[in-house]
Amino acid sequence: MIDDPITFEVIKNALIAASREMSQALRRAALSPNIKERRDCSCAIFDDKGKLIAQSKDIPVHLGAMPLSVRACIDNLGEDLSPGTMALLNDPYSGGSHLPDLTLVAPVYIDETHTGFVANRAHHADVGGISPGSMPGLSLSIHEEGVVISPRIIVRNNRLVKETINDLLKATRTPREREGDLAAQIAANTVGIRRVTAVSKEHSLQKMLTTFDDLRFYSQIRMKSALAPFADRNGEFKDYMESDGAGNLQIPIVVSTSITDSGVRVSFEGTACQVDGNINCPIASTLSAVYYVFIALFGNDIPTNEGCWSIINVETPKGSLLNPNYPAAVSAGNVETSQRIVDTVIGSLAGIIPDLAPAASQGTMNNLTIGGYDSSRGKMFSFYETIGGGSGASQGVHGSNGIHTHMTNTLNTPIESLESEYPLRVRRYSLRKQSGGIGKWNGGEGLIREIELLDDDCTLSIQSERRSIVPWGLAGGLDGTLGKNLLIHEQIEYELQAKTTVKALKGSIIRIETPGGGGWGSQSDKQN
Repeated sequence: MIDDPITFEVIKNALIAASREMSQALRRAALSPNIKERRDCSCAIFDDKGKLIAQSKDIPVHLGAMPLSVRACIDNLGEDLSPGTMALLNDPYSGGSHLPDLTLVAPVYIDETHTGFVANRAHHADVGGISPGSMPGLSLSIHEEGVVISPRIIVRNNRLVKETINDLLKATRTPREREGDLAAQIAANTVGIRRVTAVSKEHSLQKMLTTFDDLRFYSQIRMKSALAPFADRNGEFKDYMESDGAGNLQIPIVVSTSITDSGVRVSFEGTACQVDGNINCPIASTLSAVYYVFIALFGNDIPTNEGCWSIINVETPKGSLLNPNYPAAVSAGNVETSQRIVDTVIGSLAGIIPDLAPAASQGTMNNLTIGGYDSSRGKMFSFYETIGGGSGASQGVHGSNGIHTHMTNTLNTPIESLESEYPLRVRRYSLRKQSGGIGKWNGGEGLIREIELLDDDCTLSIQSERRSIVPWGLAGGLDGTLGKNLLIHEQIEYELQAKTTVKALKGSIIRIETPGGGGWGSQSDKQN
């Protein structure tokens, strides 16, 4: 029972506002277009045990996974997390997701009392590895994907100790950009510490700490209440990853979902073992994908924090595709496999609550990296972006066109920014007509994005899905259209695999046609 609901609401919204201000500070201060323009970053506030208290409206695949990063810092660094310090990590086997996502964690001390943590995660456009952008089409080990950073202190007395990131700066092709983006992450955490401290000064430290507990309890009770009408129902579903880039095809993800009076059990028993290629999904990203589905479908107006998923028990066999053993490659697992986890969990819920679940969205982030030497600027460059597609329709709602869906929530890279920062030219950017599945409510349309290379010897890497297995429709709705990757040189089109790394010459054009979303309901049920 909340003793003072008015003060509870004030503190709750102040903490959410603080996390959003952190995110704004990070984007404004960042050097790379990937963070500044695409907003591929997330910020959140945690209690002293590393439990999520409040978050900004950022990237789902980041936010549900960050608590494991904070706890990894607590477990590995302990009392070294003293006032004025910040810790960095990206290790997928120690709380991270994939290597380009660098997480910076800072303890919050108020009147010499350790109160909690603020943290942010940002996707850096290059952290080394075998291909520019650190997102290779094929990698067989985590160490081929970039520098691995286990939790370490990199900020002392509120200043970056540059020697602590020498391995990152040596590994990356763009060290100046990495320093600039890290400086922005430090600034964001500094803003977070100030704002949390201000909340405690206005309402008292004890009141704020009590609200931390109340917030989790409040969200837990509301999530339980939202699920209660569906107790004693079970659903199962199977979907597939098309390939791992190393020759393994149609790799199954199997899920069984059971809702009870006390909570939810989500079991991935029967899912494929970890594979050779890089679609293995770190456990933090797997949990984040599952939590996202329940928050999206049942969490309307419920504050997102640890309480939301405290009643969700996720079972993932060790050594499986969704909980791999070191040193399995994972760079595409965080971005592509996480999308398929969402599809399978939604599919299982469609068997429990048919009218609530949407059809499959595009089911991929269409990851594209381009890197090489920029002769006009006299430096190496590394460009990364994800490309939107069609979202799945649901009962009463058509799918959205050309939008980032589910585990990603970024913007596109604005054409003006892309062309001013890189030796690239956007030749076409349009909706992909008639790519959404037809139904009583139609799936959203995908996109067509064409980028011309203005320098020689560029390396392209693509990590994508839904190139051979369609985004499915529901309740009689038709499937969405498959995506396609093309390299065009001297007017000859070469179709590229879903996961690939290739060299390309000046004047070549990379064309990505993204999938449409599935339709919902039979077209024959449409009213005239």
